[in-house]
Amino acid sequence: MSGVERFMVPGLLAPVSHYCHVVRSGDHVWISGMVGAREDRNDLPESVAEQFRIALGAVDTALRAAGGTGPENIVKVTVYLTDVNDRAKINPIREEYFGEHRPASTLVEVSALVSPAMKVEIEAVAYVGD
Repeated sequence: MSGVERFMVPGLLAPVSHYCHVVRSGDHVWISGMVGAREDRNDLPESVAEQFRIALGAVDTALRAAGGTGPENIVKVTVYLTDVNDRAKINPIREEYFGEHRPASTLVEVSALVSPAMKVEIEAVAYVGD
């Protein structure tokens, strides 16, 4: 595979700016920040754990749209939380998804996300080669 492929993934929340959900070039995949809202922005749970679960599901959906097979492909994640103390609430979901496939990771507290009700955003980098 050569060149750059850009994917707008049906069923995922539409981008709020000028970007796509996921980009693939060769065996490398970059997944844009995914938040805890489903396709309809009004469907935003209050719980940070549920928002994290939805965002991680969106990361997985974007990964698969670009040719990945699952968490074993993800090599790096960055998690943005509006309250770093929520790490303990999201960690069990993260452990469940990644299992033994631990990616490199960064967790950052931010003052706000694109919507005041959003509490978490996840971006990822993946490798889908042999």
